[in-house]
Amino acid sequence: MNNLFLILCIFTGQVFAATIEYDLKIEEQDSAMTINSNIPGPVLTFTEGDIARIHVTNRMNVETSIHWHGLILPNFQDGVPYLTTPPILPGKTFTYEFPLIHSGTYWYHSHTGLQEQLGVYGSIVIKPKTPSLSYDRDVVLVLSDWTNENPNEVLRTLKRGSEWYGIKKKSAVSLYEAARDNALKGFFNMKSMLMPGVDISDIAYDAFWVNGKETYTLSDVRPGEKVRLRVVNAGASTYFWTTFGVDSVQLVSTDGVDVVPIKVEKVLHAIAETYDYLFTMPPSGAVEIKVWAQDGSGSANAILGKGKLHKATKVPTINYTQELKKSENMDMSILMTDHSMEHSNMEGMGNMEGMSHMEHSKPNVKTLSYEQLKSKTNTKLKNHKNLKEMTFDLNGNMWRYIWSINGKTLSEVDKIKIEKGQAVRITLNNYTMMHHPMHLHGHFFRVVNSNGDYSPLKHTVDVAPMSSVTIEFDANESGDWFFHCHVLYHMKGGMARVFSYGTPRDQRLQPFKLSNILEMDNHWFTWGSVQASSHMSSLEFTSSNTRNQFNLGGEYGYNKNLEADISYERYVSDYFRLFIGANSENEKEDSTEEVETLGTIGARWLLPYFIDSELRVDSDLNVIFSLGTEYLIFPRTMMFARWEIGNNWGWKKKLEADRSWDREYTWSAGLDYVLSKQFILTSSYDNRFGAGAGLIYLW
Repeated sequence: MNNLFLILCIFTGQVFAATIEYDLKIEEQDSAMTINSNIPGPVLTFTEGDIARIHVTNRMNVETSIHWHGLILPNFQDGVPYLTTPPILPGKTFTYEFPLIHSGTYWYHSHTGLQEQLGVYGSIVIKPKTPSLSYDRDVVLVLSDWTNENPNEVLRTLKRGSEWYGIKKKSAVSLYEAARDNALKGFFNMKSMLMPGVDISDIAYDAFWVNGKETYTLSDVRPGEKVRLRVVNAGASTYFWTTFGVDSVQLVSTDGVDVVPIKVEKVLHAIAETYDYLFTMPPSGAVEIKVWAQDGSGSANAILGKGKLHKATKVPTINYTQELKKSENMDMSILMTDHSMEHSNMEGMGNMEGMSHMEHSKPNVKTLSYEQLKSKTNTKLKNHKNLKEMTFDLNGNMWRYIWSINGKTLSEVDKIKIEKGQAVRITLNNYTMMHHPMHLHGHFFRVVNSNGDYSPLKHTVDVAPMSSVTIEFDANESGDWFFHCHVLYHMKGGMARVFSYGTPRDQRLQPFKLSNILEMDNHWFTWGSVQASSHMSSLEFTSSNTRNQFNLGGEYGYNKNLEADISYERYVSDYFRLFIGANSENEKEDSTEEVETLGTIGARWLLPYFIDSELRVDSDLNVIFSLGTEYLIFPRTMMFARWEIGNNWGWKKKLEADRSWDREYTWSAGLDYVLSKQFILTSSYDNRFGAGAGLIYLW
């Protein structure tokens, strides 16, 4: 009888549930990808209890996908291509269909490659069956960042270790600037820990948008109206400070879940988070909502209403040398375990030793912290007696732009097994100088704070630099679920995992290789440079993936000294690698006829202070040791130096007493002036070739 009643309830529920349909068409327009010809895509509006039926048509010549960020839905509908859902192939339509079992503000985006950066994203509003908040007007603001470059080229530039983006947006602190502002200790402390500097954001963006515009205007919002402002951060790699041109703004929901209302004036909005606010329009005039890129490189705004503008509070410009100075006492061996985790830690730094105090644009500004968030309902775990505990250390290698969890990228680990009925607790320790917004698909988790059983529920959590946060969730699903950093380029660099309930893979996914998603960080990137100077020319070529790298280099001095080197190297750890290769060099100065080629084997190790070292032995048993480094000494000027010594004790004993050129000891030093991303003016002295100047082209 009970079973019959349950079946009847399910049947009648399906009968009376409304099916809401949308058609989304993804296509390429100029250098962007659009949904229904717009960026962002349309707001998808539903009511809790509806059935969503969304037809996504791919009008491009590459595959695509849509992930429904934050929604609890069947695993097959989650939209991670190859892992949970088939990719949408060119010219094809895929229909997503799932019940909407909760309300709130959410969003959707492509989970294919770097398409999110190109414009494949939009917002979702699910209204509750029974409203708990009263307001007159819904306004949705989607925040995003835009680069005129192809995102794949952006990632390739980051992979080669280029400082161009920091130089372009003036966030890279030079030796001169550090000395001028008494921040040398912080400058060298960072270098000693192999951190290039204060990396709030990796990329120099060309624009920041609210609803696809630098200024979004909604003029028909009337005086006295109570507004529910739904804000989605759909940025690929930008955190936004949000400020308001009106007093008494209350934060009422985060990641789609209502919280006890909090009065706020300034919020650091992590990537992929959603926040809902309530405020009342003033009796006259327009209200500005301002969003500021966390790294200080730009802003965008929304203007609601019309008339005299009530301006939002300004966020002060970041002084990067002062931020660097605050890192003087930072010690990477000490992780600050402040579980209250001030969400707005000092203009983008973090809870580092000596760096844990918030800075505000004006005294007593009410700035959101996770510690303030309190759930309206009890969120205590149901399965706390069957607890699986894990620790995830978030690591980064800016030198090669590889991002990992517990020192391993996604392609280097197996799925993490969890069982239905377990409770899962994860401690996230951030050992990097960047924020990481960690997102779990298909689940809500508790962000543990001092509110205990009323700790807030979220699907994305910001883990600030040098800080720790603990999340917990009940494992009550099936299938495989993605967990990753929502900085798009960090995810592609390897900071991701898959939680697996161990259930069989859906048969509809059999034609699609799982490795296509699990190997996302292991793709090969290739770059090189050509130099033409008055005393020598050179060519360098590198092709690299997560752990493997091929190098080819050659130098030709106009004194007819020729040297070429080829090697394959394997990264044993982030900074230590073993290599094997060959080296060719002419035997005598002013002679290209007597060229000797020897096999080489050895080790290369990036030492503290960014000193690259090499120890190799060639097939004639000569032992060669070298050191090299480069530093930004002025805002666009790099200083570099290299030194090499070899014993020439080979079996052939070819060191001739009358040789005018001593091959045992070589060194070079010089200056590079960065003209643009691809061109560098260079001048140098090399003890083999003499002094000269010229131009370097990077590709």
